[in-house]
Amino acid sequence: MINTALVPETAVLVGVVTKGQTETQTKEYLDELEFLALTAGAISKKHFTQNLEHAHPKTFLGSGKIKEVEEYVRRHDIDCVIFDDELSPSQLRNIERIFERKILDRNNLILDIFAARAQTHDAKLQVELAQYQYLLPRLTRMWTHLDRQKGGGIGLRGPGETQIETDRRIVQQKIALLKEKLTKIDKQKAIQRGNRGALVRVALVGYTNVGKSTIMNMLSKSQVFAEDKLFATLDTTVRKVVLQNLPFLMSDTAGFIRKLPHQLIESFKSTLDEVREADILIHVVDISHPNFQEQIDVVKETLADLDSADKPTILVFNKIDNYTFTDEADDTSTGSAEHKTEFDFTGNKELNYSLDTLKKMWMSKNDDLCLFISAINKENIEEFRSLLYEQVKKMHIERFPYNNFLYEVEE
Repeated sequence: MINTALVPETAVLVGVVTKGQTETQTKEYLDELEFLALTAGAISKKHFTQNLEHAHPKTFLGSGKIKEVEEYVRRHDIDCVIFDDELSPSQLRNIERIFERKILDRNNLILDIFAARAQTHDAKLQVELAQYQYLLPRLTRMWTHLDRQKGGGIGLRGPGETQIETDRRIVQQKIALLKEKLTKIDKQKAIQRGNRGALVRVALVGYTNVGKSTIMNMLSKSQVFAEDKLFATLDTTVRKVVLQNLPFLMSDTAGFIRKLPHQLIESFKSTLDEVREADILIHVVDISHPNFQEQIDVVKETLADLDSADKPTILVFNKIDNYTFTDEADDTSTGSAEHKTEFDFTGNKELNYSLDTLKKMWMSKNDDLCLFISAINKENIEEFRSLLYEQVKKMHIERFPYNNFLYEVEE
């Protein structure tokens, strides 16, 4: 019997250490890029890094390092090379000539994952728009086989440049058409949001793969798709939730990520409107991730870009069942053990901490309301429900000062 299963592609990952990006950060970014590649269906075989003042304008890496990567790729018959930063059209063209392999950058990889994950018509249109916007300045490299050939002669004058211009017009027309369709969808969604009445709106936000959909399923008793992969959820899901007789609307949004392509942010405006129009944000954090503090910063920066940084926020540290403290974690950008906690962890190699201990750690000492849970194991969920109820009730009282019957029953 013939095995028809798809064989995963192999890839090598490439990043640079610059003045603005330390070696530790570069390693962390490449680890995340490896997870992105795995989500897209590629197995990473090796990471390559180089210390540079800034990425080489022609080939991203220096000549010596690019040769080293090229030799490894040929020797091990690697399918594709993935760069952690966005490549310019000229860099992409030059690198493809050197490797003669599929070349991707982080933006292209994320767009590919979004294209594979998009389920609804809206999400597919949004991803398609982002892909065309990414493709437009890179059309030239797609027509190298039709370029005007040197030396002239009868039959050697290819239609390359004319074809490129034709394709550019076609892509621009498709972008305009997609924008028109998405504008209509935006208006429809705005009407839908207006028809929901004056119920308090709560939005789950956070870095990708932190457990937002699992929390959504737990609170709303729904079946939103959840998976331990990046960008498992692209479409915003809105559900009605009732806590202690008090109804409100909860939305599960697409996760954020560092270096998110601006084309996607632009395309997913209607999705992000759920965040803009929310009354309360639940910022979910994966506390088991070694650099969760940097992920918190990425989310806060994205919220600031959406003019939503000043909304009432509940900071929920999820996955406490996987949280451990190690000596290795001392060296991460999140700070030293002394900065993290009042306790002395000298000599501790790896420990799981109790809920009471976590509450005394530095993470809980911030401006936001903060609590620690395990959504998958249902740990400390009642405290979460109670805190969320109190915040929704406070917002409801402000909105309906004479409509107290919903919570007077409970009290």
